[in-house]
Amino acid sequence: MAEATTDTTGLTLLGRPSGLPASPEEARLERVPNPHPGTRYCVRFAAPEFTSLCPLTGQPDFAHLVIDYIPGDWLVESKSLKLYLGSFRNHGAFHEACTVAIGRRLVEELAPEWLRIGGYWYPRGGIPIDVFYATGPAPDGVWVPDQGVPGYRGRG
Repeated sequence: MAEATTDTTGLTLLGRPSGLPASPEEARLERVPNPHPGTRYCVRFAAPEFTSLCPLTGQPDFAHLVIDYIPGDWLVESKSLKLYLGSFRNHGAFHEACTVAIGRRLVEELAPEWLRIGGYWYPRGGIPIDVFYATGPAPDGVWVPDQGVPGYRGRG
């Protein structure tokens, strides 16, 4: 079987030192062609140390993000995704705004067949907030595992 090759034409971040973008708006999400067009499969990214800032207090908020998508013609380049997610560290927005904005930006850039994101936020004021966004129901015929993040239990 021939090995699939990846077209990296136009990538500006991969293989180079790259600083953290100052904001999500400044962050560049890069994409590469899907090496298996016409094959339906699920891609998962987990970001267990996602951080952003409370827009009112400026205090840090922490989340475990899980992003699942079924590619169309494009895959997100993982270093650009890491830098994009890191750009939220100094960005003030509520949990709902961060989670949904990330999902929508990925949909805009990749035009996937399907995407979902689970934002499992750690407690603030004693209440954890989980935020979920999807472009629709998961398609039949593709294995999409449970996101595997248990509900928040605290210390026991």
